[in-house]
Amino acid sequence: MITLSRKFSISKALREYNENFKGVELNIFQVVKENVTARQAAEQYGLKVNKNGMVCCPFHDDRHPSMKVDKGFCCFACGAKGDVITFVADFFHLTPLEAAKKLAEDFRIPIFTDSSKKRNTGKEKEKPKRTLYQTEKKFEEWERESIRILSDYLHLLKEWKVSHAPKTPEEEWKAEFIEACQQTEKINYYLDLLVFGELQDRIEFLLDSGKDVKRIEERMEEYRRNNKE
Repeated sequence: MITLSRKFSISKALREYNENFKGVELNIFQVVKENVTARQAAEQYGLKVNKNGMVCCPFHDDRHPSMKVDKGFCCFACGAKGDVITFVADFFHLTPLEAAKKLAEDFRIPIFTDSSKKRNTGKEKEKPKRTLYQTEKKFEEWERESIRILSDYLHLLKEWKVSHAPKTPEEEWKAEFIEACQQTEKINYYLDLLVFGELQDRIEFLLDSGKDVKRIEERMEEYRRNNKE
């Protein structure tokens, strides 16, 4: 059951998001990713990228290049991956919006926000209220579904960590065991954020990682199809 105070908090946060971030998000996130690659960002911020597009991962103690940087980035050692905005957000400990603004400023990318809402008539101003209500419902549904998917995945990772663990030091590590080692901490963090995080942090998670949750669901469905017997 959603309390009146929680509904007010969601409405207030989403209203602030619509007023302050919607135009920026539509421009910055899209335009930045179209104009800057993770490789360009890595080089801009002092990382040495070799001719194969490999670099020492800045997110763990990496002495030999284990991260591939191109349009996005992926570390084959610690599992860190994402787009250019995620890279800069993690590198400088910023929110996705702050990272996008930093990239826009550092790479001199012009960003234009939509000011047409200032010219709306009284009749047109009624529409956001209906849209806001619908957005609240969609957000709540997405939040519940994301928690379910991530909880199922975490349970599966824990199973893999036991059932696919190497029996001897010489045995080659199975892909499921490696995935469990790489993903467990991150999925725990995602669940903590969705269950205990501030509303604005959860909204940002939706914008930044909603597609990741969908890919996790597809990953589990594929695994279950391939292991029915």
